[in-house]
Amino acid sequence: MQQTSLNLIAIGVFAMTMFSLLGPLFNISPAVPAIATFSILSLATIDTLSWQGKGVNLLVDWVAGASPQYRDRIIRHEAGHFLVAYLLDIPITGYALSAWEAFKQKQPGQGGVTFAPPDLTSSTLPVLIDRYCTLWMAGIAAETLVYDSVEGGAEDRQQLRDVLALVKRPNSEILQKERLAILQAKTLIQTHWTAYEALVTAMEQRTSVAECCELIQQHKKTNH
Repeated sequence: MQQTSLNLIAIGVFAMTMFSLLGPLFNISPAVPAIATFSILSLATIDTLSWQGKGVNLLVDWVAGASPQYRDRIIRHEAGHFLVAYLLDIPITGYALSAWEAFKQKQPGQGGVTFAPPDLTSSTLPVLIDRYCTLWMAGIAAETLVYDSVEGGAEDRQQLRDVLALVKRPNSEILQKERLAILQAKTLIQTHWTAYEALVTAMEQRTSVAECCELIQQHKKTNH
């Protein structure tokens, strides 16, 4: 969220410029926009340098969280990650559905599903990369299935691209892998749709990770 803080600084400068131009028309004292802009710039700078954008993160999430549609989309996005992680045997350690929950859990950013560190060896690396690519694209896949559009997932895409670039995959292959991972994630979610819907409800109620996993397992048994 450091970029958001920088955006706020830009907005502050723009606002001060506009107030300087329009203030005389509305009899607004020049001190008012100057103080307001200085406050915004100071807070944004402190947040960026000292708090790594956490303050702005909380503020933006709090404002957006007032929308039921926003909250629902977040839950459905993260339920996609959770379900696919479970199906791919990636251990889940927790989840947070807001910046405030993430802050309390000492997670970075606006939250999400967290996982245990993978056991990396030269033999398991290719398989793990494939699994994690599918996992990272699962939130995007879930949003596409539910809303036929995607608003989140920029960090997920970047994570996938960074890892594939790290193992020297060419750009053309990275884009192809991204599309394939979305397709694989969509297939997994569609195949276990009743488990996904039940998981959305459970996560909305902040059900524990263990209970969510048990819920998925029950639906898997039912499907078979």
